[in-house]
Amino acid sequence: MEKEDVKISIEDMQKAGVNFGHTVSKLHPKMKPYVIGIRNNVHLIDLDKTAKEFERALKFIRSLVKENKTILFVGTKIQVKELVRSAANECQAPYVVERWLGGTLTNFETLLKRVDYFKDLESKIRSGELEKYTKKERMNFEKELQSLKIKFEGIKHLTKLPDAVLIFDLKKDATAVREAKRKGIKIIGVVDTNIDPTLADYPIPANDDAISSVKYILDKVQEVILTTRG
Repeated sequence: MEKEDVKISIEDMQKAGVNFGHTVSKLHPKMKPYVIGIRNNVHLIDLDKTAKEFERALKFIRSLVKENKTILFVGTKIQVKELVRSAANECQAPYVVERWLGGTLTNFETLLKRVDYFKDLESKIRSGELEKYTKKERMNFEKELQSLKIKFEGIKHLTKLPDAVLIFDLKKDATAVREAKRKGIKIIGVVDTNIDPTLADYPIPANDDAISSVKYILDKVQEVILTTRG
């Protein structure tokens, strides 16, 4: 067993609620192969299949890390955004946890100009270069900086298109999915029972709503990234 190997436990996934899908009426037909049963009108995901697909996704993540490639974390759902931000920071990976800005991938050159402006403004405020302006003007710069920070803080070190995106809700962040596909960027995606799993190159069949489920997935991703880097 390589030191980078990460153990996926069916029991731990069950404890984390990874296997709880959506109500029966919301099933995406292409998710049928991943469904093992129904409890209280909710579809249950087959955790044996989740383990297999998750291991495949982690293997891909490991290969990216070994080649010093970039994975962009995307999780804009309110209940998971702080988890995603924290894990991305631990992994020194870029992230988007606020609203996905249209053109982030498809209009990347324009995005970089805005990011550069944000970094420049941040640097000027920090160095006191803007002290020469009036108090009102300085307040406006501060306000602008806060707005830019919300949009660009997670991607300010991104200098080229990412090699892969890790998306925690393919439905909520459908624009990110479309843009990644247009640019030929690989998608690692958590797919709940209401999602088309073929949208992701590396689907992870799992509950995308429960914090415990998303945390289990993030913890394993983080473990693979950090142990592979050594």
